[in-house]
Amino acid sequence: MGGIGGRGPGETKLETDRRRIRDRITRLEKQLGSLATGRMQRRKKRVKAGVPIASIVGYTNAGKSTLLNALTQSEVFTENLLFATLDTSTRRLRFPQEREVIITDTVGFIRALPKSLIGAFRATLEELEDADLLLHVVDISNPRFEEQILAVNRILSDLKIDSTECLLVFNKTDRIDPQEAEALCRRFGAIGVSALNRKSFEELLGALRMRLWPEAPEFLDS
Repeated sequence: MGGIGGRGPGETKLETDRRRIRDRITRLEKQLGSLATGRMQRRKKRVKAGVPIASIVGYTNAGKSTLLNALTQSEVFTENLLFATLDTSTRRLRFPQEREVIITDTVGFIRALPKSLIGAFRATLEELEDADLLLHVVDISNPRFEEQILAVNRILSDLKIDSTECLLVFNKTDRIDPQEAEALCRRFGAIGVSALNRKSFEELLGALRMRLWPEAPEFLDS
């Protein structure tokens, strides 16, 4: 037990373990501080550039990362697992007329997200505070999708960001009857997409343009 990080004179194994845990917590807190500083610097650059930010939120396994990949034609890790996305993935989505939006993908929410997890994912959840628009992605093929919508809305309220404009996106419409998907979209005021089919994005992209650049000439007479 000698050497750096080893047991000191008269120190029990329990005391040694506690000291190592405290040291690790201190290191992690410093790392989180550095991440927060970096996030603030990136935010200042975004604000200076005037590029709007849209953050993808939703219940876990709603297909958020798959949608981000398809929208931006990028390769963000996707997997059918709880918290497959732990950090924030950020990509740029370009529109005509030299317009672009920053799209961020966040950790998947679960019902009654424990406060300890909110603390652990604070760095990624803080990205939501910078968003000009939230894309609330829902797995419409899940029989409990309405409960999941409410769960996400409660967490957004707990984070005090429920006042940010939100666009409801029903994903995985290819897994249910097309007429049922259309009826559900009308009922909830949502936009239906299949993240596996880029041809289904036309309405979503149009809604993004209208919400992020409402004063654009092409929308003034609409």
